[in-house]
Amino acid sequence: MIVVLSGGVGAARLLRVLRRMAPDEEIVAVVNVGDDLVLHGLTICPDLDTIAYTLAGLSNEETGWGRRDESWRVMEELTSLGGASWFGLGDRDLATHLYRSQRLAEGATKTVVTAELVERWGVPVRLLPVSDDPVRTRFSTAIGPLSFQEYFVRHHHDVTVSAVDVEGADLAHPTPDVVRALHEARRVVIAPSNPVISIGPLLAVRGVHELVAARRADVVAVSPLIGGRALKGPADRLLRELGFGGGHAAVAGAYEGLLGRLVIDESDAAEAPALRAQGLDVTVCPTLMGDPDRDARLAAAVLE
Repeated sequence: MIVVLSGGVGAARLLRVLRRMAPDEEIVAVVNVGDDLVLHGLTICPDLDTIAYTLAGLSNEETGWGRRDESWRVMEELTSLGGASWFGLGDRDLATHLYRSQRLAEGATKTVVTAELVERWGVPVRLLPVSDDPVRTRFSTAIGPLSFQEYFVRHHHDVTVSAVDVEGADLAHPTPDVVRALHEARRVVIAPSNPVISIGPLLAVRGVHELVAARRADVVAVSPLIGGRALKGPADRLLRELGFGGGHAAVAGAYEGLLGRLVIDESDAAEAPALRAQGLDVTVCPTLMGDPDRDARLAAAVLE
């Protein structure tokens, strides 16, 4: 079993790449739920949905979120009524959240609902929310406290952050399926997701950090930075704002005590000697996904 600790877009792309080198039934994504929110009375799970849509071939590749061939009649009507429409939900996407909210109200867990959705969409690998308990990522910022989606969507992650808190993580428990997967995996992969706000909340769930640390020799992380910057999102800026510094050393610092190996992009090969001098095993290869040859090299580097 290959367990991939996953955020959203970066994880979805890596999972798609790993499928070239490993059977689908051996790949398990353990997914962050710190981004989840309740809006319009609906439970929305952005990272789970992004990965599911991508692997099912349903995602909007232009935006990196939501469904392809989407329509927006509900949001347009909501806007005309003066409702909260800053978090865009297309009509097809809304159906997902309506179904999830219905099933949760009936007593199903988030794990069960996720399994039902991915089966209906034909998602080829297993997706596991890290916990069925409520977990919420919160930000202390220059303009006051913000929820994850307020920071990321409403303010376009363009405010300075002084602290990140994962509410409920100390009370939440990983699901039995997640615990079993982390015990039994032959390789634990940390996807090129944001270390602070995608992987951090996942690791903050009670006991998960310890489970991963116990598998340290088998843990490989793919850095989300290329040329010292995140391709999308605020990963590089957040690492600096929260005191980790810059470059891949900051990524390694965010995962201190967890990594057996770090994979960095070939454009950053000059950073490898300093990382190795700190005792870190480093692999240099292309990490920008989208080209078949580069993708094959990345998959081989992760699974070797």
